Order: sequence, then structure tokens, then C-alpha cells
Amino acid sequence: METLATCLWFDGKAEEAAGFYVGLFPDSSIDTITHSTIDYPGGKEGDVLIVAFTLFGRRFQALNGGPYHAFNEAISLSIACETQAEVDRYWTSLSAHPESEQCGWAKDRYGLSWQIIPTILNKLLADPDREKAKRVMAAMIEMKKIDIAAIEAAAAG
Repeated sequence: METLATCLWFDGKAEEAAGFYVGLFPDSSIDTITHSTIDYPGGKEGDVLIVAFTLFGRRFQALNGGPYHAFNEAISLSIACETQAEVDRYWTSLSAHPESEQCGWAKDRYGLSWQIIPTILNKLLADPDREKAKRVMAAMIEMKKIDIAAIEAAAAG
């Protein structure tokens, strides 16, 4: 059992969100659902309080804590994608706020930010040929969803 789990704060949608994420990612499951035994500021006795779930084999918790805290871009979950089809699939599923998209970042229907990043992007940005890396960075900065063919074309010059 992992000692560390990421806890995500929701306003009454913890079970819905966990189910959405588990349905989207491989090696994922809802592990336990805990109901509150008392009334609390974010809900009442019997409401779903915590959903423990696994995404890509990593533990998470979804907490129905009420309307007191909302997600912001200070934290995001990053998905490394091998193919454009994978980028496209996750982007289509997760992107719910187009005004918040830039450089591979998308915000989902629950307000959680995701980085949907092709693995080739980090390799090209770290290339020892700094001019190539600059071209890739300049191309990526103009994108919302990362286009692998376009960053490879930028790398080629």
C-alpha cells in the first residue's frame, strides 16, 4: 500500500468525478466509498464523504468538502502520452473550459487542471541543440492541445 495519496476537494461531486476519471484511465478503480456519520459543513450524515480511487495504479482521494475551496492552476495532473491519438482522446474527454487551455493544459468539468503532454515534447525541449529546443518551445507556446507533428516539424526547422 502506498503511503502517499493525492486528495482532491469537491463540492458534492466526489463520487461522480472519481467515476468519470476511473472510466477514462487504464489501471483504475474505485476502491472505497466512505459516507459521513454526522452532519458537517460540506454535507449531511449519510452523504458520500470520501471516495478512495486509483488512477494509472496511483492512489487518490476525492473529498466532498463543500464549496469552500476550488481548484486552480497551481496544481495539475500530468498525463504523458505516446501518440497523437492518446493526446486527442484525453483532450476530448477532459477539456471543458477552452478559455483556460494553453500549452497542453486543459481544465475538466470539475475545474481540475490537466497537462496532456506528448512524451516527445519533453525530449525535444531538452535537446542539446538549443536552437531546435527554442523552435519547439515557440511552436508549443502557440498551441492549446499539443500537436506532435507540428512540434516535430518545428524541431526539424
